[in-house]
Amino acid sequence: MQTQYNASGKAIITLSQTVTSPVKHSVISDFKEITKVRLSVSVVFSSLAGYLLGVETVDYTTLILLAFGGFFMVGASNAFNQIIEKDLDALMDRTKDRPIPAGRMSVTTAFIIASLFTILGIAILYSINPQTAMFGAISIFLYTCAYTPLKTKTPLAVFVGAIPGAIPFMLGWVAATNNFGVEPGTLFAIQFFWQFPHFWAIGWFLFEDYKKGGFFMLPTGKQDKGTAVQTIMYTIWTILVSIVPAFGFTGRLYLTPISAIIVFLLGLGMLYYAIQLYKKMTVVAAKQLMLASVSYITLLQIVYVLDKFIR
Repeated sequence: MQTQYNASGKAIITLSQTVTSPVKHSVISDFKEITKVRLSVSVVFSSLAGYLLGVETVDYTTLILLAFGGFFMVGASNAFNQIIEKDLDALMDRTKDRPIPAGRMSVTTAFIIASLFTILGIAILYSINPQTAMFGAISIFLYTCAYTPLKTKTPLAVFVGAIPGAIPFMLGWVAATNNFGVEPGTLFAIQFFWQFPHFWAIGWFLFEDYKKGGFFMLPTGKQDKGTAVQTIMYTIWTILVSIVPAFGFTGRLYLTPISAIIVFLLGLGMLYYAIQLYKKMTVVAAKQLMLASVSYITLLQIVYVLDKFIR
């Protein structure tokens, strides 16, 4: 028998002789993999939350355009990423079965998809307003041309990657207002700081696999106390930035005291798991922090939106 862990870190006992069914692939599943549909949907969710926070009256046409434009934007970034990293993906267990390294999709096909998604994404976002399209284009450029090549060079790649990763929440506000100011800047800051504990948790529990591809994802390059301390510090920064709108310094972006308390308590939950990573230094603790971080940012965005429309 052998011990494995599910997504929540819970131990599962399985027989070593267990035969696993081969994964079935199709054109649709490969398309979903090359564009990372689930990740794209989560990014669209952030964009729509930002739009609802910024808009005075909901325009459902704009809402739909933002959803599709955001989806194409993220899909393009992911496809370009997998083209660039195809040889490194083949070295890692997590990625070796992706369409390109597995030989099910050619680089040319992936490039056509990425290029088409880029054109469609920017065009759709431009139909909302030029600023939205500009930020969408910046996101694709930074993710593809800066973050992706830096991943094998320096742990600072996470800092660079946090910039395009933080744009979607802000993008929704810009789509709603055609304006960039303190409000979308605050939304950007929330998602920017959040990404450090989130991706360092992922970098921790995938450390050995990332090492096969030569990726530097942890701030110290190691699964050590230094990385754990920085994870705690950035979690604290995330919590503090997330409650700033309750103090009236962020223009039209406001959070009532009750909602601020809820967001703060959610943050303490995430901080608990960051501290547990420091104490235990285990893969299981890192997975738990990752799941807590996803729950935190999702629930935060829901609380922000509900707070606006209920108060």
